[in-house]
Amino acid sequence: MGSIPTQRETGNRPLHPAPSPDATERGAACAARTSLPGNPLAPSAARRFVRAALADWTGQGAPGAERLDDRAADDAAILVNELVTNAVVHAGTTVELVCCLEPPAGDEPGAVVVEVSDHHPSRVVRNEPRGVREPGAPEHGRGLHLVAALAECWGITYRTGLKTVWARLLLDADEAARREADPGSDERLQRGLRAAGLLAAPPRGAPGQDRDWVNRGALSFLAEASDLLAGQFDEDMIAALAGQLLVPRLCDWCAIWLDPEAGGPVGEPRLARVWHARESGIEELRAVLEKEPPRLPESARGGPVPMPWPGPREDEDGAALAYRMVAGGRAVGVLMLGRAGTARIPDEVTGLVEDFVRRVALAIGAARQYTRQVTISRVLQRGLLPAGVAEIPGVDSALVYQPSGEGVAGGDFYDLFPGADGRWCFALGDVQGSGPEAAVVTGLVRPWLRLLAREGYAVHDVLDRLNKLLVDDGVEAAEAAARMVAAAGGREVAEGPQARFLSLLYGELVPVPAERGGGVVCTLASAGHPLPLLLRPEGSVRAAAVPQVLIGVVEGAAYESESFRLMPGDTLLCVTDGVTERRSGRRMFDDGDGLAEVLAGCVGMTATGVAESVKRAVYAFGTTPPEDDLALLVLQAR
Repeated sequence: MGSIPTQRETGNRPLHPAPSPDATERGAACAARTSLPGNPLAPSAARRFVRAALADWTGQGAPGAERLDDRAADDAAILVNELVTNAVVHAGTTVELVCCLEPPAGDEPGAVVVEVSDHHPSRVVRNEPRGVREPGAPEHGRGLHLVAALAECWGITYRTGLKTVWARLLLDADEAARREADPGSDERLQRGLRAAGLLAAPPRGAPGQDRDWVNRGALSFLAEASDLLAGQFDEDMIAALAGQLLVPRLCDWCAIWLDPEAGGPVGEPRLARVWHARESGIEELRAVLEKEPPRLPESARGGPVPMPWPGPREDEDGAALAYRMVAGGRAVGVLMLGRAGTARIPDEVTGLVEDFVRRVALAIGAARQYTRQVTISRVLQRGLLPAGVAEIPGVDSALVYQPSGEGVAGGDFYDLFPGADGRWCFALGDVQGSGPEAAVVTGLVRPWLRLLAREGYAVHDVLDRLNKLLVDDGVEAAEAAARMVAAAGGREVAEGPQARFLSLLYGELVPVPAERGGGVVCTLASAGHPLPLLLRPEGSVRAAAVPQVLIGVVEGAAYESESFRLMPGDTLLCVTDGVTERRSGRRMFDDGDGLAEVLAGCVGMTATGVAESVKRAVYAFGTTPPEDDLALLVLQAR
């Protein structure tokens, strides 16, 4: 295979017509296609694509798919891995991948055909057997030897601007029966064994081992490592995975130190992980390394730095290297590794480890950024909700608050706090929109409400002033957005401000002395919010407010409040639209006064009992969990 074939070259197997896309489609039950970039992530993406295609055909019951077992999927993944790796290494262009399922026909069993095409047809497919290449020529691996070992036949087709390498993998349903009758006839098993031998690395110390392993498996190793590390958001887990990936593939032991985070407490690097090929050597090595952590010069920015051998045993010696891990121009730690019984680690290994260390550093940097963002989010979320709710003399209260956004506060908010002159204030609101913009409004409104209430403003005055504040804030946000558009040369900006308005139920409670009949006087107003419901002890239910315009929409809006007396035994239920608009198909929970009906059945219950009953009814209304924030407040006069 030293020259470029003019039409097609095959392995030592019966000649099989090289499939083209048209021919493949005509002869296949199913075909799946994708394009992959010519980078190290292509082989792992190709494996996932082929496995997904086989699983999809099996689920659809496609002709011949009943023969797609786990072994066929594994073999197909190995084939596509080697073909795509070969294309990426030697062509470097975008890779076109086609996977086809051929159904059984007569005596012919079904087959999986894999085609990998690149756009550099002048490049020879490298597959020189060791021992016959020219002296000094690079070893290009044994990828096509592996393909020949697994496939029933394979070949290469050259077209204008395109080179396609294909392989055909038989799917034999009678394999188990033949193996039982005549084990010597199991050719597929033999092919699998030969493939396993080709994939297995030679023993440490064999001539050319490092160069052979690096040339054959480095690309797949780095791609798999990137996939594995990228899915982790804990830096200690990343350090543990890095150690397991390196030992014993590339070294006998390794250790990882993590630097303190920037902006955090100043301290020494922390020895996060120690890994050793001998399990019994881990603690011995850790004890030595904790006493003598590596000291790297400032000039070391990711390359290998020779280090003294830290082996715990006097009779053991070897070569050790340390790498500074850098992410975003900032050092995040040090990775140190060693090989016993050698004075020098080969350049092939040091270069591969350097690439690997960059990936580890990027994963640690991403994990730290994620952790910082989560911490900031949790701190801000805690600030959106009150640390506790006040206990009102003569009133029992119960609260249910369940945000939909994975347990973090959203657009719904609540508060229950002491106001001025012996009054007690409560609020239940729902900010328009979601996400950070809604959280910003929530973070503004709740402190404003408390400030206005403690300044002694009446209920309607609080809403008037809150409306003015939000309208003014919205105007300022719109002006800021206009300035951003002007700065961008008239182009629309990607992130514009959301309109800042909300629905709000706000009220005050003033306890009535027992000699005057007890209970509390309630004054409240509803601005675009679901109306509160008042439950009397005899079972009657009525709305306790009138609807008014949303807060932050109409400049100069004048709000009105109304007062009534909560007598002992009376219950006031306040909810957000996560309750009233809970859906089941086209129906909503409050259609036909559904909420009032549920509340009427809560006669004689405590405030907590009412809250739990309403919550259960809301959940039972639909077959899936609520998609909106859920908040309800129950106030019951004792």
